[in-house]
Amino acid sequence: METGSPREAGAAGTAEGTEGAAGGGPVWTGLPPGLLRMRRLLLSVWLGLVALAAGLLPGLLAGPPWAVFALLPLALWAWGWVMLGRNWRSWRYAERADDLLISRGVLWREETVVPYGRMQLVEVTSGPVERHFGLASVQLHTAAAATDATIPGLDPAEAERLRDRLTELGEARSAGL
Repeated sequence: METGSPREAGAAGTAEGTEGAAGGGPVWTGLPPGLLRMRRLLLSVWLGLVALAAGLLPGLLAGPPWAVFALLPLALWAWGWVMLGRNWRSWRYAERADDLLISRGVLWREETVVPYGRMQLVEVTSGPVERHFGLASVQLHTAAAATDATIPGLDPAEAERLRDRLTELGEARSAGL
């Protein structure tokens, strides 16, 4: 599935092959929706607690009109909800013949190109919250620290497949893996 924008790539599944149907561009794969659900839940929990504290403490100590301070974290929650969706849609990656492309960013677009032959280590990580949501991240390490790249929020099976494929391609390109 070839997509032209990050918005279209956001809900895309795993793409097979390395070039688009017309052969003109890479096949982009978006991140699964589980990452967005996890981040929005964390946003809701933390800002919900902050809103409760911001409304309850001033309301009890200085009087009920001061409980209006709870609206500030709630406004921040609404803004964060939208921004998390935009950020999630901006993440995508594409496997090409000689390198891996990772694209992200809403205001400042950043596209990282990691040649398979330059990869030294490919690891799959998953913290306790990520494991609860069935997610894992793939982290790519190269000799130059500035080019290390991460693809967050993948399904564990896709993360392992990607790790194995990148390791295989890195070894085939006679590089540091």
